[in-house]
Amino acid sequence: MEDQDKKTVNTAPAENGTNVQADVDEIMKKYDRESNVRIWEGVPKYVVSGLLIAFSLFLMWMNLVSTWSETKRRPLFLGLVILLVFIVFPMRKGAVQRVNRIPWYDIILAIVGASPYLYFFFNEQDLMIRATRINQLEVVLGIVGALILFECCRRVVGLPILVVATCFIAYAFYDGKSLKRIVYDLFYTTNGIHGTPIGVCSTYIALFIIFGAFLEATGISNFFISCANALAGWATGGPAKVAVISSALCGMVSGSSVGNTVTTGSVTIPMMKKTGYPPEFAGAVEASASTGGQIMPPIMGAAAFLMAEMVGVPYSDIIRRAILPAILYFTGIFLQVHLRAKRLDLKGIPRNELPKWGQLLPKIYLLIPLVVLVVIIMSGYTMARSAIIATILCIVISLVDKAVDTFFYHQKNDTSIFTFLRALENGARNCLSIGIACGVAGIIAGVVTLTGLGQIFISAIVGVANGQLMIALFFTMITCIVLGMGVPTTANYIIMATTCAPILVTGMNMDPIAANMFVFYFGIVADITPPVALAAYAGSAIAKANPMKTAFQATRLAIAAFLIPYIFALNPAMLFINSTPFQVVQIIITSFIGMAGVAAGLEGYLIKNMNVLERIMVAAGGLAMLIPGTVTDLIGVGLVVVVIVFQLLHKDKKAVA
Repeated sequence: MEDQDKKTVNTAPAENGTNVQADVDEIMKKYDRESNVRIWEGVPKYVVSGLLIAFSLFLMWMNLVSTWSETKRRPLFLGLVILLVFIVFPMRKGAVQRVNRIPWYDIILAIVGASPYLYFFFNEQDLMIRATRINQLEVVLGIVGALILFECCRRVVGLPILVVATCFIAYAFYDGKSLKRIVYDLFYTTNGIHGTPIGVCSTYIALFIIFGAFLEATGISNFFISCANALAGWATGGPAKVAVISSALCGMVSGSSVGNTVTTGSVTIPMMKKTGYPPEFAGAVEASASTGGQIMPPIMGAAAFLMAEMVGVPYSDIIRRAILPAILYFTGIFLQVHLRAKRLDLKGIPRNELPKWGQLLPKIYLLIPLVVLVVIIMSGYTMARSAIIATILCIVISLVDKAVDTFFYHQKNDTSIFTFLRALENGARNCLSIGIACGVAGIIAGVVTLTGLGQIFISAIVGVANGQLMIALFFTMITCIVLGMGVPTTANYIIMATTCAPILVTGMNMDPIAANMFVFYFGIVADITPPVALAAYAGSAIAKANPMKTAFQATRLAIAAFLIPYIFALNPAMLFINSTPFQVVQIIITSFIGMAGVAAGLEGYLIKNMNVLERIMVAAGGLAMLIPGTVTDLIGVGLVVVVIVFQLLHKDKKAVA
């Protein structure tokens, strides 16, 4: 929202006396390494911008026109990413940056680091023919390529994923693998650095990141926030509901829990505080909602594409099965903020300060790129082609919007060729961190394949579980949360799918989609789970609240993310797997009522304040209804009805909070 080319449609009133936007850049630099970039001005700025724009255009050309094999595409993509990383990102996070300065050693690192990947690109056919017979120079090049990749990762992603990757490489040596074998498998095959993660990143993910940049630059993302304000801003606790809705819509495209928390939170968090929500709660609402954007179809922070590739099913299958759990997640947060507002007697924003539907509905055409995107993917177009078509539609729709604003509303609209060039630039910049993270995640996946470590994981957890699925799920959950701390969404899922999902699929005979969804959910919630809860800490910085208290509040608000995976793991009917139409209807109805019961139990408010026994009963009833099955549904309904009747009978009496 900080870009000058973005348009707003009366999104929200600003918080009086507080320049929230002034803090946004600082918070992003503190909690999001992708925002820690060099400062370029004048001619150097245009040169760097030109390189980034050219990279975006090259990605489009490579996916639409090029006939290169995957073994040529992947190293070239990663080599170019490494070159750009050293141009864009400085060595140290938070250091004072001198304008138009890049140290001599970064220039050398950029050239040396990209060289092994370019060598692979130009000698790909020969390397494939010789297979394991790589020479000493190629061993050295592979080592240099991996080390420079690690340095890039340290700069743009952070240390957590590096620590995990280093431990995996150390295990490969411990397992008796030679240096030459490790280098060959991890660098010169499609099992390691140039494996599936980079393959998916250089096609689907990169193009959808560019599409997301166009949505943001052309003001379509802001339209989401305006619609959320018009829809819920006036209601009880309106600003918090706006945060939930807008973060769900924006977060699915952004692919970054922290980035979405800061950008939408800079608007919604001050509004929540002004309404009367405690600072910790305001920061937690935005963090939990922004993190949930990663599980929201159709984009799911780009993980949906990876999951389709990993599981071997059509993309449409993934998004169809992800819909109900994602909506339940946001329902849980939405209901909790509503009940908290009722308990605190908080009001909404006056309607005269909100966007009017009369202004918004004529601009509904702004949603055409997203609608068309889903339709053409479902029609069988490749995801890469679909992303490019949707991106072109963004340009067309934004030009139509400019014409409408100019000729019908006589409003200034700054959309121009520079808007689209900035979108290409921002898209390329956003691709860098994802590309590096996917490369490092590929190392982890490669070591698992090379050493058979996955089978060891499976044997260990299955042995401890002793045939009990719940125990296996619990230990898998802990592993996912630990491995997912501080790791970006896409790399996070790759690690989970490689190390944790096989435990459930092979060891416990779980449905592959349910298993991958399970590990994805628990990898994602690491962003709001203490102690490394980056999204929650970013929200607390905007709210000026205690970081740890905000993280615990966010974990509580995201309770659905801790419950729902267990439910669809035990009974995949929630994912519409092996279920009849009647079961689907039953699951949808009881799940939403059940989520309401859990939310009421957590907040201690239903029709009025509840005592401890009522809270336990309504929460237990909600949990029972969340579990697919007629018996549990009847038990759950009975418990909730008893509490409702009791509250209605004693509505006028003073309740014990």
